[in-house]
Parts: sequence; C-alpha cells; structure tokens
Amino acid sequence: MKSKTLKKDKVNIITLGCSKNMVDSEVLSGQLQANDFDVVHENKKLDHNIVVVNTCGFIDKAKEESINTILDQVNLKKKGKLDKVYVTGCLSERYKQNLEDEIPEVDAYFGTMELPALLAVLNADYKKELLGERLLATPAHYAYMKISEGCNRTCSFCAIPLMRGTHVSKPIETLIDEAKRLVGMGVKEIMLIAQELTYYGLDIYKKRMLPELMAQLAQVPGIEWIRLHYAYPSKFPMEIIDVMKQYPNICNYLDMPLQHASDKMLTAMKRQITKQEMKDLVADIREKIPGICLRTTLIAGFPGETREDVEELKEFLAEMKFERVGIFTYSHEEDTSAYELEDTLSSEEKEARAQEIIEFQQEISFEKNQSHIGKTYKVVVDKKEAGRYIGRTEFDSVEVDNEVIIHSTKPLKPGQFVHVLINKAYDYDLEGDVVA
Repeated sequence: MKSKTLKKDKVNIITLGCSKNMVDSEVLSGQLQANDFDVVHENKKLDHNIVVVNTCGFIDKAKEESINTILDQVNLKKKGKLDKVYVTGCLSERYKQNLEDEIPEVDAYFGTMELPALLAVLNADYKKELLGERLLATPAHYAYMKISEGCNRTCSFCAIPLMRGTHVSKPIETLIDEAKRLVGMGVKEIMLIAQELTYYGLDIYKKRMLPELMAQLAQVPGIEWIRLHYAYPSKFPMEIIDVMKQYPNICNYLDMPLQHASDKMLTAMKRQITKQEMKDLVADIREKIPGICLRTTLIAGFPGETREDVEELKEFLAEMKFERVGIFTYSHEEDTSAYELEDTLSSEEKEARAQEIIEFQQEISFEKNQSHIGKTYKVVVDKKEAGRYIGRTEFDSVEVDNEVIIHSTKPLKPGQFVHVLINKAYDYDLEGDVVA
C-alpha cells in the first residue's frame, strides 16, 4: 500500500474571476510558501495532491465556470488523483450551504474573509507578519495591488457587497511597503484595483485619499507604470487627474465603468449619476489630459431596457468615442434590489444586444487606432508568442485591452520597455518596429 506520508504536499491554486481574486490567491500562496508548502498556480503538470479553487460568483457565466471547475476537481479526487479539494472565494461566500449540499465531495468551503481558517485546515499557520507578501501568479514585471476590500455603493444589479462586505481601505504606509516589496521582486507595473477606487481612504482617513496614495506610489523607485482600475463616476474626485498629470509614471489611463447612458437605465441601476453628468465628467477629464485613454464597461439587457435605450447608448458611444469598451450581459442576482424587477429579456436577446454594442464600438476603436500610425510609443514587452513579441502601451491594461505586435532585430525580454514606431493598426491591435 502506497504511503502518502512520505511525499510532501503540493498545493495547486486555481483562480477564477477578477484580478482581485488573483491577489487573494497570491496572498494564500505566500502564506503557504512561508509554511514550507510546495505551492503552484494553475498547475499543468498535475503533480499536486491538493487543490484550492478560488471561485467567482459575480454573474451567471462566472458561477457556471466556478461550479464546473469544482466538479472537474472532485472527479479527479474520485479517480484517486487528488487527496483534497478545497473551495474559497465569492461563490463559496455567497452559496456555501447550497454548495455543501450539492457537492459534498469537497473537503471544505471557505468565504472571502476566511484565509486563517483555510490555512488551519491545511495545517498551516496564518502569519500576520507576511501582510502583503505574495507569490505572484502574474508574469514578474507586473502585479495587481488591492488597495481596499468591499464596497459601500448600492448599485441595484451588483452582488459584490454581499460577497465582499463594506468598504475597508488599507493604510497608505502598508501599500507603500507592499509596492516596495513588489519592486524588489522585479515588478515594474502596478495596477491599483478595488471594488471602488475613488472611495479609498474615506473609512480610515475621513476623506478621499486616492490622489495622495498615487503621489506617494509614484515616488517609489523602480515603478515604471501605475495604472488605475474601477473608478466610480459619481462625485469623481478630479484631483486624481491632477496627480496623474503631475507624475509621468502614472499611466494616462482610467478604467471607469459607466454601465449605461440612458437616464432611465441609470436610475434603475441606482448609479447616482445622469447621462449629462457623465458627458461633463468625460469632457473635464479630457480637457485636463487630452491624450488620456478612457476605458468603460457597460451592461446589456438590464430589466426594462428598450430598443430606444440601446440606441441612446450607441449615440452616447458615438459622441464620447471611448478608447476601450467592455460589455456584460445582465445577470439576475438574488438579494440585489434589481432582482425585484422582472427579467423579461431572453439570454439570446441580451447577447444580441451586447454583440450589437461591441460591433458598434469596434468601428470607433478602428478609427482611434488609425490615428496612432506614424507615432512612436513606449511599450512594455509582455511575451513572445508564435515567433513574435507582444506588448502594450500605457493606454492598455493586461488581457482586457489592445496589444502591440512588436518587430525587433534584437532579442527582447518580458518586462523590457522599448519605443515602437507604429506602422499598422487593426480593430483592436497595433503593429510596429522597435526604434529605441
């Protein structure tokens, strides 16, 4: 009979959902590594014996992917290829009892704030002194940095406060220390993430402190780029843009989900802002930084959305000409206030509307990209793929935005910054040659 006690445990962490989940997985990895565990992310070798699935519960598609992933791991356990399967994250936080009833083969379920309990079941100690230390799941040259947890907003469609709780900011000094550690690990680009960036500091400093945090981070030696994700538009503090303009290593990039442009939809979504206010905000931001890249996210098929609302949204996009646009189809989430509204549109109609918006924005993106031909941009090399180098400008975040196909006569390395002369432009990508 094979003895399992002779072999050291190896933990594989599978992360689903957003970058905030990825940070949680990295923190878990750091804790396990400090406890002398062999730990890996998304292990393809299948030479591990324990799996932790960090789940997403944001929308229906994410829930389905999480459940299918859990079932896949349970099947491996049934076949004797795994000793233990643990589940954590947003889906587990929200539906723990249901999951325990439906998939009892999982050894234990944990919520989003139960890291010490998860470590305990793995016979690992929670080391408070490791606050902020992580084993990165990203390439070495960039990392996400979570500046707060939870959200105090009351958007009618969103279940995040149910899974992540109310807003809790990390102290500035903690984040600066974390940034310095990341730089020491080779990180050159830091992406600030939160459920809501602009709320940062209100709980512990009694005022919005994102501009101050940005300024202090910009002065940390070794940080080439700082990027902002998920800023709420209502009562947007323009000091953020002032600081962005002041420091060259803060990317002229802002991810600001607007969700819709019809006042009727914005009211139903409880977004606390009107279409005209959004127009004014975009104009004010672009006046301060004319070359800024604005990324937004939209929702298609919210309850009560009509064809007129869709056309109004397209007119808004035509006028605003956002550089980057992402879109979700509405997901009817229990315990949100929108759940009381009748979800009348079929999933097929929601998808059709989302596709219509994507195709409309595609033409805007192509037009915007054409304007880059003949210009030279600072580009970070992310990877080599199919014999060519792929990178990004300061106007592009990882995975969700455009890429630059880089031609170089000399070998390049991931994390290297080069200047690229753009000579071709497509719907979403650019192509060019290294000039310096």
